Amino acid sequence: MTDHLKARTELRRPPRLRPGDRVALLTPSSPSNVERIDEGIDVLRFCGLEPVEFQSARARASVHPYLAGTDEERAKDLRAALLDDSIAGVLTVGGGYGSQRMLEVMDWTGLDAVSPKVVVGYSDVTGLLEALASRLGWSSVMGPMVSEGEFRESYSFSSLWRCLASPERYGLEFPDARTLTAGIAEGVTAGGNLSLLTGSVGTSTAWTPPGGIILVEDENEDAPRTDVMLTHLRRSGYFANAAAVVAGKFTNLGESSEDEMRAVIDDRLGDLGIPVVTHANVGHGGHVQTWPIGVRARLDADARTVTFLEPPLV
Repeated sequence: MTDHLKARTELRRPPRLRPGDRVALLTPSSPSNVERIDEGIDVLRFCGLEPVEFQSARARASVHPYLAGTDEERAKDLRAALLDDSIAGVLTVGGGYGSQRMLEVMDWTGLDAVSPKVVVGYSDVTGLLEALASRLGWSSVMGPMVSEGEFRESYSFSSLWRCLASPERYGLEFPDARTLTAGIAEGVTAGGNLSLLTGSVGTSTAWTPPGGIILVEDENEDAPRTDVMLTHLRRSGYFANAAAVVAGKFTNLGESSEDEMRAVIDDRLGDLGIPVVTHANVGHGGHVQTWPIGVRARLDADARTVTFLEPPLV
């Protein structure tokens, strides 16, 4: 078995964050909401962490308006943060678009010898979280980003902080979710933003663990485009070895109604023959829970709960 394939199933869990830890702030994607960064930094300091800003954290567009600096600059920041022994974790400041471009130029040389560090982000950062699993064999955390609204929302941040600081007590309950297909399944948590998962198919950083409990969520996508992406994942074999699926929040649906989106999700996920929960509060739009990536867990679709069989962080 190659190292690349081993990384799919033998993930190393990073250490939890503790008071006094230095954490890198950077973006692999779009320019951050600079007016909110300082508020996020205050929150981190209040939690006892020491934020360290890298250049990309406040970088503005230099090539395209939707990219923070150049792809090479963002990749350089990420590599430097991962190699810095004084940095305990990486908290991304924003998403948008650009992580896939950054991964195209990322230098992974020597990083497989580095001890795992927790990396946090969601949305476009899904591409990076997949890459950490496939290239380095690290688990990671899909959670609020420092300059985004979810970071300032008490429920969402509390979920993130409990995962980062008290991982042995972390679990997920989705009381408002819906059981599409009943059952209990055990597997490794995976997935993330639907458009990024689709965009990674066929690349060297895609990560589809056998027996995965796969999350899919998105925003600013209507029902037809969501149908296209879920169908692409189906045809590519993405769900072929999945143990279960959790459909998170789908927000800002354009001209589609919630009923239309629900019908697409039910149609594309309902016949997989595995437990499926829909409308779980994970993803975009606030009041969301943090989703660890690459951790052994049990999904009870009837109870709409996720129990972690090992702490997300050590």
